Amino acid sequence: MNTRIIDLPKHEGNTVTVQGWIYNIRESKGIKFLVIRDGSEFCQAVISQQEVNEQTWKDAEQLTQESSLAVTGKVVPNHRDRFPFEIQVQNIQIYQIVKDYPITHKEHGVDFLMNHRHLWLRTPRQWAIMRVRNRIIYAIHQFFQEQGFVQMDAPIFTANACEGTSTLFETDYYGTPAYLSQSGQLYGEAMAMAMGKIYTFGPTFRAEKSQTRRHLSEFWMIEPEMAFYDLDMNMDLIESMLKYIVHAVLTNCRTELNLLQRDTSKLQKLVDESFIRMTYQEAVELLKSDKTQTLLQKDLENAQQQTQELLAEQKQLQQEHPSAKKGRKAEIDRRLQEINATLKDLEELMRNIPQWMKSAKEFELGNDFGGSDETVITRHFEVPIMVHRYPHEVKAFYMKRDPKDSRWAMGVDVLAPEGYGEIVGGGERETDEQVLIQKIQEHNLPMSAFEWYLDLRRFGSVPHSGFGLGLERLVAYVAGLHHVRETIPFARHYNRLTP
Repeated sequence: MNTRIIDLPKHEGNTVTVQGWIYNIRESKGIKFLVIRDGSEFCQAVISQQEVNEQTWKDAEQLTQESSLAVTGKVVPNHRDRFPFEIQVQNIQIYQIVKDYPITHKEHGVDFLMNHRHLWLRTPRQWAIMRVRNRIIYAIHQFFQEQGFVQMDAPIFTANACEGTSTLFETDYYGTPAYLSQSGQLYGEAMAMAMGKIYTFGPTFRAEKSQTRRHLSEFWMIEPEMAFYDLDMNMDLIESMLKYIVHAVLTNCRTELNLLQRDTSKLQKLVDESFIRMTYQEAVELLKSDKTQTLLQKDLENAQQQTQELLAEQKQLQQEHPSAKKGRKAEIDRRLQEINATLKDLEELMRNIPQWMKSAKEFELGNDFGGSDETVITRHFEVPIMVHRYPHEVKAFYMKRDPKDSRWAMGVDVLAPEGYGEIVGGGERETDEQVLIQKIQEHNLPMSAFEWYLDLRRFGSVPHSGFGLGLERLVAYVAGLHHVRETIPFARHYNRLTP
């Protein structure tokens, strides 16, 4: 019977068979060290020429990166590296010897890796990201099911826009124009009026031609809707949900987070501490404050100093490299890759900060926050910020206005710290039919397409609220990723349709 690598600790001292693929091969005289992956984990398998028969050693000499095989051997503790157990190989069975595998262990450009995404997924970093994504998805379902929510599904083909018409993918639906869904929220409201508390979990689409690190054209949204919920209850639910999800990842994905070099102390703060709640007006005051300018100036100086230190280290390592031994050379190569990646990030940061300082100082009350504004606001805190009561002009037509001051919509955006920006957006829904009709007209939306939606206000209207959680943005934040393109198995964004 075959054993999964993740289960090796259960078989210490026993002989097992593991099926998988070769991720890496190291060798010294008479010994080969194979790093094998099987999807569940990675492990080391050691083949000693003195311990195996002639045919097994001959087969082992053919092995290459990504060759597929089964290894049989004894499971023993390994205290030398990140693999706690290794296999002392007795024999191997080869399924395929791979030639000219395109993704090697050298540094590759992003475009190359995206063009080979079907193979890039096999690397340890991408493996870890996908497992974090899987745990987040599982935790989301657990949370809502435990809270008494019913999962329901909104249609992907829609006859109308949910949040405006400028970012729609249009398609032909038996001779009638139809659109790929921007959100299942309107349908979620209808389902909540039937079931009380529901959530949808499905793909959504935005046709904006954006190439920022936060945007995808196809992504997954979790959209709960709750009857008899006001804005404060909505924010309480959002906070509870995010704490539950992050706690689940911290509990179950330590190996993956370590591999991703994620600072888990920052995630633990989210679990342990209360979120910051502030109004839009308070957020604008903070954005425009001298405190923000001072903080950003300090960030700029720190980035400049770190750049100089890394350049000095880079120069020293480059001088050492030619005379270094093989093992040390490999260490230097890895460190130089890390330095180059960090220098690119610092270069971008030093280019952005002066622009952020200018934009923050000149921000006008009444405008919506851009990505850089969100980044600057979150720079002040180490936990998520819930910004609520935005100008109603910048929010969707279905958002309820504040009964105490009609200038503001009863909406909330959750901004993740560390520069990740908005990961949740939601609010309380308008319940007055006449107000909705007026808002539909103001947004130049076809009234006929929303008659069914208006029925929800005509027949048993109640206070209700909901929100949308962008899965990929949440994965990026939890895993500590710079770009959302790594958070989904096959990214679809502007100018990217393959593989």
